[in-house]
Amino acid sequence: MSKNVKALKSRKVKMAVASHPHTPRHISVPLARHLYTFELMRVALLPGVPADIKVAVDDIRISRLKTVTLGERLTLARRASGRVAAALLLDVENGDGKTFRGHAGKIADGKRFNAKSRVHETRVMQTALENPRLTETLVISSVLRPLAGAALVSAVARHPKWSKRKEIRAALLRTEHLSLAGALAFGREIPAPLLSEILVNSRLPIQIKNQLLRESSGQDGAQ
Repeated sequence: MSKNVKALKSRKVKMAVASHPHTPRHISVPLARHLYTFELMRVALLPGVPADIKVAVDDIRISRLKTVTLGERLTLARRASGRVAAALLLDVENGDGKTFRGHAGKIADGKRFNAKSRVHETRVMQTALENPRLTETLVISSVLRPLAGAALVSAVARHPKWSKRKEIRAALLRTEHLSLAGALAFGREIPAPLLSEILVNSRLPIQIKNQLLRESSGQDGAQ
């Protein structure tokens, strides 16, 4: 038997053992660490795998995102679990094979993100936003993360599905990156008392907050 066939059989055995519902966690998780990225994706999507093992597998994949190629990130953004898709919403590719996380356009590890990086970032982000396993809770958590930049906030604010969710609109109003036009559009749909409450913990610039409050007061007075 050739070495390649033996290696393939070995990997299939590892996957089978790691994904078996009766495999103890102290065996399945170490085995999962030896699987390739797409093997981990298949394990995480199998219906019989225990929930805690799926979480552990997701954590392994998320920890590897900085080492995988743009093509692999796009595939993960499209097909992986919601937690991995949410992590990819914060993904920033600098165009030469290395991944950094931070505000778009700022310096990370001594390198400035260029126009090509923004194109890559947008592709991964937009693909992740279309992932059918991505949930409203995960989107909210992502936009409220300190690492969430203007590109993500803008993408969610314009998205035909997510931008219509009331809780997501409220979360976007708490970020520092929502545009004045977006803030005014969302603010008009929220009752004045609730809007005031949201703005207390918002990171929006004070000028935008004041404009929202003025418009909200004017609407109340007109009623």
